[in-house]
Amino acid sequence: MALMDFIKKQFIDIIQWTETGDGTLAWRFPMAEMEIQNGASLTVRESQVAVFVNEGQVADVFGPGMYKLTTQTLPVLTYLKNWDKLFESPFKSDVYFFSTRQQVDQKWGTPQPITIRDKDFGAVRLRAFGNYSFRIGDAKLFHTEISGTRDIYTVADLDGQLRGLVLQNISNAIASSGVPFLDLAANQIQFAQALAAQLVPEFAKIGVQLETITVQNVSLPEELQKILDQKIGMGMVGNDMGKFMQYQTAQAIPKFAEGAGQGSGIAGDAMGLGAGVALGQVLAQNLQQGLNPNNPAAAAAAAQQAPAVAVVNPADVMTTLEKLGELKAKGILTQEEFDAKKAELLKKLV
Repeated sequence: MALMDFIKKQFIDIIQWTETGDGTLAWRFPMAEMEIQNGASLTVRESQVAVFVNEGQVADVFGPGMYKLTTQTLPVLTYLKNWDKLFESPFKSDVYFFSTRQQVDQKWGTPQPITIRDKDFGAVRLRAFGNYSFRIGDAKLFHTEISGTRDIYTVADLDGQLRGLVLQNISNAIASSGVPFLDLAANQIQFAQALAAQLVPEFAKIGVQLETITVQNVSLPEELQKILDQKIGMGMVGNDMGKFMQYQTAQAIPKFAEGAGQGSGIAGDAMGLGAGVALGQVLAQNLQQGLNPNNPAAAAAAAQQAPAVAVVNPADVMTTLEKLGELKAKGILTQEEFDAKKAELLKKLV
């Protein structure tokens, strides 16, 4: 009877896995009632890792190559089963293959706007999307933490977990980078680098290696998008405050002129197009004086223009205050600078 049982047994001589390209990350070699023959051949191809698991415990891990399975090539399994130096009997052990090739063009995105905290603007709601690529970096850790005893584990099975990690760490990435959010939003490569620095250790905790990540689009609330557009428009100016004032005046004058030409609004009723231009000049002078209090040239220019400011009527003063208020709301003027200019302008109404 024992001889018949032995004859019926099936032995495995070759253990290998040929990937089908269907996004499989982990695949268990079909054992059924078969046993691995002593001296069997194990073939692990490039971009693969094979893991032997004995009674639920990870034993030996094999990288790319061809192996003859003996006590020399299975040291941990040999120790676990207490074999002699040259075991002769067949053995059973679960064998899992893992694909270590790069999984490319994986998508991530924010289904709903997420709230982040920024040092300049406080709470900001944004949408973003991009793609990333990854590979299995630690097959043993991935087996114990993620794939377990499943016959097949695919990229689709892991997709939700990885995208969740990306979304969870966007806010942390912006905070840890120390870079203002508007700068990151204007430079998507820098944004992606900050996000990658945050994600690499998080992916590694489950045996996954992040290869690349891209940020392809960032959608901001309308008010922040306007500030970002202004920041991009000022890129050619740099730190030149004189050019900055010219840029601000150029932005303001068409609005004043439009109101004046239509004969409506505060400026249009009293001054017409010429007065609108003059008011833009007053605004530029006031801003330059407020932002450069220690600049002798700015102070001298302001002193020379004092008579022009003195003749501004109450409507002009109120219009200037409104414009200064808009600049403060956009973060161009600080509260202190606004208060100082407000006090100075209100004195002219007395």
